Amino acid sequence: MNLPRLVATDLDGTALRSDGTVSPRTAAAFARVEEAGGTLVFVTARPPRWMHSVAEAVRHHGLAICANGALVYDLHTEEIVEARLIEPAVLEESIVRLRTRLPGLAFSVEYEGGFAHEAGYVLDRWDSRRAYGVRVTASAALASRPCAKLLAQHPSMDPDELHRQALECVGDLVTPTHSSGHALIEMSARGVTKATALAALAGERGIRPTEVVAFGDMPNDLPMLTWAGTAYAVANAHPDVLAAVDHVTAANNDDGVALVLEDLFGSSGDQR
Repeated sequence: MNLPRLVATDLDGTALRSDGTVSPRTAAAFARVEEAGGTLVFVTARPPRWMHSVAEAVRHHGLAICANGALVYDLHTEEIVEARLIEPAVLEESIVRLRTRLPGLAFSVEYEGGFAHEAGYVLDRWDSRRAYGVRVTASAALASRPCAKLLAQHPSMDPDELHRQALECVGDLVTPTHSSGHALIEMSARGVTKATALAALAGERGIRPTEVVAFGDMPNDLPMLTWAGTAYAVANAHPDVLAAVDHVTAANNDDGVALVLEDLFGSSGDQR
């Protein structure tokens, strides 16, 4: 293939190692993309408040599409530059419908600057170590203002089955997906995906899908992977992702993204 003009990669489970770090080899491969004149975009389910360590690892270069397409984040300034939010009325109706269908759910919401969660919501390891978030006692408080992402957590359901039921229940209101491998559904405003945000960003730069190479591992990456002209799954990817792509690289812990980028953009030596 010709040298891509844009490289789009998921982070957790794809470009990052399982401990959440960027390996020296992967950081060097990212740098080669920009040195060659390419555009590097991180496309992630992470909220911006989880991006500081990534921004430092890549020396604050590039852009990130966060919250599955809802927020565009400038890694240089560490500021949100664009937002596509769920309106309060839609948020409230989605919570009511889901709670009626699946009473065991606990909810959290990501705002542009922070998050709120119900008492029964089990915090992610990134948040449980920090004094982040506001715990609410009434679900109506979650819908007090527009949010980037609604999250619904179940204590025991199969993640794929939970996603199926959420799609049936609120797919006309929001866009449900999942990315963690746990019973956790992430919902963006209707029609907002990693692909829609990436397509808008590429279009602003005159970049066609055929000039994009993308990497991912989970169902929330599928819209982006099917939109991009060339798509890679890492070897540890979800079965649905492996079935949807034409190319598979090594697992995230084996620097699979870096291996492809070195083939495309050249290598500055073994960075492992």
